[in-house]
Amino acid sequence: NDTTMIVLKFGGSSVASADTIKQVHQVLVSRLGSTRMLVVFSAFQGITNQLLSTGAQAAEGDPHYRDALLDVRNRHLRTAAELLGPEASRALEPELESMLTDLDNMCYGAYLVRELSPRTQDYIVSFGERLSTTIIAAYFAQQNVPTRLVQSTELIHTDAQFTNAQVDLTATYAHIKQELGTEDKLMVVQGFIGSNKAGETTTLGRGGSDYSAAIFAHALEAEAMEKWTDVSGMLTSDPRIVPTARVIQDITYAEAMELCHFGAKVIYPPTIHPLMEKGIPLRVRNTFKPEDAGTTIGPDGASEGSIKGLSSIGGIALITLSGGGMVGIPGFSRRMFSALSYRDVNVILITQASSEYSITVAIEESHVPQAVSCLEEEFELDMSRGKINPVGVETGLSIVALVGDNMRHQVGLSGRAMYQLGKNGINILAIAQGSSERNISLVIDSADVAKSLNTLHEGFFDAEIKRLHLFLAGVGNVGGALIAQLAAQQQTLLEEHGLHLVVSGMANSRKRILDADGIDLSTWESRLAEGEDTTIDSFVEGMKALNLRNSVFVDNTAHANVAEVYETVLESSIAVVCSNKIAASASQERYQGLLDRARRYNTQFRFETNVGAGLPIIDTLQNLIKSGDRIRSVQAVLSGSLNFVFNNFSADTTFEAVVRQAMDEGYTEPDPRIDLSGVDVQRKILILARESGHRMEMGEVTNVPFLPAALTEGDVDAFLGGLPGIESMMQKKLAAAAAQQYKLKYMAQFKHGQAEVGLQEVGPDHPFYAIEGKDNMVVIFTDRYAEQPLVIKGAGAGADVTASGVFADIIRIGNE
Repeated sequence: NDTTMIVLKFGGSSVASADTIKQVHQVLVSRLGSTRMLVVFSAFQGITNQLLSTGAQAAEGDPHYRDALLDVRNRHLRTAAELLGPEASRALEPELESMLTDLDNMCYGAYLVRELSPRTQDYIVSFGERLSTTIIAAYFAQQNVPTRLVQSTELIHTDAQFTNAQVDLTATYAHIKQELGTEDKLMVVQGFIGSNKAGETTTLGRGGSDYSAAIFAHALEAEAMEKWTDVSGMLTSDPRIVPTARVIQDITYAEAMELCHFGAKVIYPPTIHPLMEKGIPLRVRNTFKPEDAGTTIGPDGASEGSIKGLSSIGGIALITLSGGGMVGIPGFSRRMFSALSYRDVNVILITQASSEYSITVAIEESHVPQAVSCLEEEFELDMSRGKINPVGVETGLSIVALVGDNMRHQVGLSGRAMYQLGKNGINILAIAQGSSERNISLVIDSADVAKSLNTLHEGFFDAEIKRLHLFLAGVGNVGGALIAQLAAQQQTLLEEHGLHLVVSGMANSRKRILDADGIDLSTWESRLAEGEDTTIDSFVEGMKALNLRNSVFVDNTAHANVAEVYETVLESSIAVVCSNKIAASASQERYQGLLDRARRYNTQFRFETNVGAGLPIIDTLQNLIKSGDRIRSVQAVLSGSLNFVFNNFSADTTFEAVVRQAMDEGYTEPDPRIDLSGVDVQRKILILARESGHRMEMGEVTNVPFLPAALTEGDVDAFLGGLPGIESMMQKKLAAAAAQQYKLKYMAQFKHGQAEVGLQEVGPDHPFYAIEGKDNMVVIFTDRYAEQPLVIKGAGAGADVTASGVFADIIRIGNE
């Protein structure tokens, strides 16, 4: 016989309505040809749950169970009419009415006796499959497809364990072979149900329809089993949590079982055993996208990729037994596991210290009370003598599992996984790796599951794309320019560099928006205006609550209260990028503390724009030191705004006019006194001294002011109003320099462990003489650059330039 035999199973979503049943018919007709098919159907979508709740409602004495039954009746009669047309559906009605009356009587019985036994429940729930297959078989026959309706209750033999019956496989296989000959082209069978020796209807428990199909496939030695559902196969992770999850084309039976055990709901694990025994491949296909290849589960999975998939299960607790009295004394493990099994506590994962000082097991959270009580009972004497500590319990946990047959051939997978999780501040409470090395299981806090799965998926499946979530504090001059640059470059970075920058939060001093999926950068202003009221602390708490992988906090303000949150942010393993100079120029202790925190929490603290806006000064210094060079001295013009002021101040202008122009063009801080007092340059040379490897405090940087102290008191308006009063003094300074052909430059210097800033006169032979506009320039002498210094020069002020420096820091983090 050259015809092949395949078994297909269609779940509830594939038989949700007349339209979906017509799609199923199309799938089957396109395949018939020389192929024989046995097709297993579930109840119509939602009917099983409806029947369970209706039975329970009846047993509780609630007369409204009849409304639910009426819904069930109407839905089936309506679907039959839509599929078959009025005449044929009327011909089928007596058969359907007979079943519906039977169902009604069973529910009425439960209502009368106020009880729903497992046996009655199984019988009530079986009507879902019996009604669906009767209607579907009639429709196929009407479409001129020779169809035989097979009653699975006559073929699948089970014990009397109602609601979760065990199948007598030997008897069942023999009976199927005997009853289902080779002549029928298309057989329609109910999934999920069987019968015991007394002829009573039983159900096979969760995933029972899949299991039914696998039993038929084994007995008939089918070429393949196909499970048709509403997804295009098994995915690398749960797509509701990991949007980039993709279909796994080929996977082994063992890998599939591991993934299913750890939460992947596509296949019910017992389904795989009957297929495995005969080497029958199982294909998972999508009824609504029949053109998709789906997943093939078989004896051999494709060899590419060491990890096939990631999955997770929640509601986990860790139970730990520990104590010095356990060391070197055999039998503690046996006693522990015996006690737990006696109380039906299922152990999901075990880790044990090699010293036997402690044993930790993962169990379902719902089993904690009986686990603790049985262990306290078993080890009561040992605990009373102090040999064993009280039972340790941690709840609110989940297990994340990495699954793949090829993991055992791959060195360093566990390390890679833990490094990626650690970088995102995810704490691993326990780890277990089976000796088959097919599964690495990690116990983590349930709040971190989405972050973990996305982090691992990105690391193992989307290595070519890295997603960074940005949280922007400050959307004024620099922040606004950064947003414009991000909007312009987002697509290019994604397509050409695999870096996906997503702005997931932004805040000004009053409002905030937080959005895990990303804020549309073309409409951010109107959205922020309507955002939630915020403080910087609540913005940070909101960012932490989103708990997104690869998060970066970007501070584009000049506010001390924003700089105060850096420690909290770094301790959450969230990187900090700031153009705000306050933190890096605070006390040496705080500066060092921030760097230490970034290292300890496996994240980054970047502040390139604190000195020289977009110029790569700090990065260059760090690279020189890392390569073994030593910084001898630094001379610098570090204030673009002061350089602008003194390059434009002349006998033909006033000092006030030039200061106001610098403010208008955005070259100064919002308060220009920060620039004109030299405090800004003081901070910058302090940061460079520290980055050169020296310990220094702000008070140790000599600052020779050129403005009278009285002028810097009060508010900004008072300061600007007082500028005409110093005009003659400033013109005298200018004239004195010009008399020698010198220029006024505001300079910073660090040498021999000393740092100073101030206004100086420089002659034509000085490197800073020719600096124009708002440029910055840094001259660095090192052991290697002893004769000819290293010179870094370029625009050192302006929102666009500073924003591009912040952008560069973000990209450096993305490239780590």
